[in-house]
Amino acid sequence: MNRTSGLHHDYRVTAILTWCGLAVVCALYVTIPLVPVIATTFSVPPSHALWISSAFSLAYAIGFLFNGVLSHKFGTKQMMFYGLIALSVVSPLLGLVQNLTLLTALRAIQGLAASTFAPAVLTYIVKAYPVQKRVTAIGFVSMGFLLAGIIGQLFSGIIEVNVGWQYVFFTLSVIYLLSAILLGILIPKSELPQKDVDKGTLRQQLKIIRSISSLRYCYIVTVTLLLSFVGMYVALGNYLIIPPFELSDDHILMIRAAGIVGMLASPFTGLFVKKFGAIHVLHGGLLLAIAGLTLLSISTSLPVLIGMSVIYVTGISVVVPSLISLIGSISGIARGLAVTLYTFVLFIGATLGPIVAINLIKIGNSTVTFGTLASIVAVGLLASFFIKIESDSA
Repeated sequence: MNRTSGLHHDYRVTAILTWCGLAVVCALYVTIPLVPVIATTFSVPPSHALWISSAFSLAYAIGFLFNGVLSHKFGTKQMMFYGLIALSVVSPLLGLVQNLTLLTALRAIQGLAASTFAPAVLTYIVKAYPVQKRVTAIGFVSMGFLLAGIIGQLFSGIIEVNVGWQYVFFTLSVIYLLSAILLGILIPKSELPQKDVDKGTLRQQLKIIRSISSLRYCYIVTVTLLLSFVGMYVALGNYLIIPPFELSDDHILMIRAAGIVGMLASPFTGLFVKKFGAIHVLHGGLLLAIAGLTLLSISTSLPVLIGMSVIYVTGISVVVPSLISLIGSISGIARGLAVTLYTFVLFIGATLGPIVAINLIKIGNSTVTFGTLASIVAVGLLASFFIKIESDSA
């Protein structure tokens, strides 16, 4: 830890981690606008093409379970660096394949490579930053993760329209290579790697996590976040292309971009937590998200739909860093494994998001779809009232 005693004074480090997080998580979202063109290219229904998103998300979530342990063994910086290198190698292969099955398999491999980053960067921050700076740093990195949900779609939509969907992955490869170089040169190590990970210690941490009931409620909240986030954008895009709106792809991209305004709240979560407390900020963010989704479900006005999507995103942007802070505080010495499980559960939600949204769209209208997503977040809000922080762990 000595190597990072002054880390919290170096905002350059936080900026680089935020950028790399944005770049990595963009890979999760770039295929959302590509589903129609992939379906056309390979002559399959959209429900089959959707697996290029779900395969990535599922592999991404499963990878967290292994990569959290590997981060302890090899070091968090090393995991982030080699994960970016792996992404730079795998990504261009996706643009070269001529078979949907192979494309889906490569997306799963890309998801495994991408899964090295999130648990490593969150553990890096939890270990390297002092408590009073931790929430702000997590807020910036979380903003990068959430921005990826918008920027990833804008990025792929623009490139697909102008030069073809294959170049989305070629361009990502270059971005990952440059990001790896940047991280490798400018980010200090947070700890010495542990060559032999003590399985007994991991079992002890798991036992601690299982004994803390508040963590279970934290994870219930967690699964609702990206499930509703990804589901909302899939559903919104679907409803905006049909009557009464019938918007073009360019207009839909601009509406998605409006969500960036809501994400700007994330870096300020640390200030909100200091003033109101993490639990109250969590409750407020979830209420805001529910309000946004509920009004999305009943409105037929385009300006209101745009505004409510921003309100929803603002709520989620505040919830994510406050929830990570709570998990870190509640879990004590097991925080490394607890954060790893958080990332696993978070992106299981991302895997379920498009599947839930597509099936809701099939059986109902926008009221049913957005109303159901609001109900899912409401379950998270209910669970959040059972989260307690012991005074010795806060």
